[in-house]
Amino acid sequence: MTGFRSLRSGLRALQPAAFGADPSGERLARIRRSPHFADGAFVNPEGTRTRPSGGSALELAKVFFRKEARVRRAPAGTVPVHPTTYADLAKPPVSGLRLTWMGHSSVLAEIDGHRVLFDPVWGERCSPFDFVGPKRLHPVPLPAAALGPVDVVVISHDHYDHLDLPTIKALAGTDTVFAIPLGVGAHLEHWGVPSDRLRELDWHESTKVGGITLTATPARHFCGRGLRNGQHTLWASWSVAGDEHRIYHSGDTGYFEGFKGIGAEHGPFDATMIQIGAYSEFWPDIHMTPEEGTRAHLDLQGGQPHGVLLPIHWATFNLAPHPWAEPGEWTKDAAEEAGQAVALPRPGEPFEPSGEIPVDPWWRAVSAPIAHPWRRPEARPESVPPARRDLDLAGER
Repeated sequence: MTGFRSLRSGLRALQPAAFGADPSGERLARIRRSPHFADGAFVNPEGTRTRPSGGSALELAKVFFRKEARVRRAPAGTVPVHPTTYADLAKPPVSGLRLTWMGHSSVLAEIDGHRVLFDPVWGERCSPFDFVGPKRLHPVPLPAAALGPVDVVVISHDHYDHLDLPTIKALAGTDTVFAIPLGVGAHLEHWGVPSDRLRELDWHESTKVGGITLTATPARHFCGRGLRNGQHTLWASWSVAGDEHRIYHSGDTGYFEGFKGIGAEHGPFDATMIQIGAYSEFWPDIHMTPEEGTRAHLDLQGGQPHGVLLPIHWATFNLAPHPWAEPGEWTKDAAEEAGQAVALPRPGEPFEPSGEIPVDPWWRAVSAPIAHPWRRPEARPESVPPARRDLDLAGER
């Protein structure tokens, strides 16, 4: 028995720091008391398939490694990155609300005198290792240190393309507060973030940082970054309300009816940051298509066009079989059909939702043409069987 414990300790020592840590103690007790935790795992608001199974997994492999498809999943030229500087961001927004998309799901939101940084990922790869895994398709628009002071960092969940060890370690040396879903604090404490700077929330719980209120709201996704994936960390979307403005960040999520309730309770929003990339028919319940993302925005706004939709979770990493430019192109089309204002900034390009918003389809200059125009998605294939319950997956697709 002593030898077994020694072996287990040795294997644990070999795990990379990026795997983080499992919740324990009072944190684990709090997780087990959560109304969203059942049978040893967090559960989604609706039944959810988190990965392909059986024959569909084989079909996915064929699609993913097909040579002609691989070429289309990356830009054909250099992605134009806006040359934002610290001086640009030091000027307060005229309207009180400004958003700067840094690529993927990373957004700096300046709202009513406060600075909120969502899902900051400055690392070169979304992976536990620095030599393998999806690599950046464009550089970060500016160094994290050039952002200036940040009041609160918001994390949606613990997948590698949303919770990045190098970035968190850099931010751990600042005075920023971290607003995180329940259980994610175990990773951050393991990486050196003091516990008194963590605001760890279950769905529907809120915290105040200065003059803004941050609320963890439901999402339809999953968690995990180590070899074992016990579903012991929660995933969330986020509502942020200031004195004058309200914004929403979807994190990663499949479409679900809960957007309507979130909008009724916390909206309408001046701007939403909605995941519209890395979708696939092979995992239809955990990421949204551009059409679903547009519908989610409208649900959050009470069913009518309102505010500005900022598409996120695309252009920076190759995480799905669809062409690189497809999410931007199709979101533009879907939003226009719905009569909804959509912002299409280059990475690093600040804009104020109440002012002139960027609408130039910049990706067309550096991508292969989209094979076919946007169309409403057809019925999902029967080859992807419904899951009996949420499944495990230790990483992002």
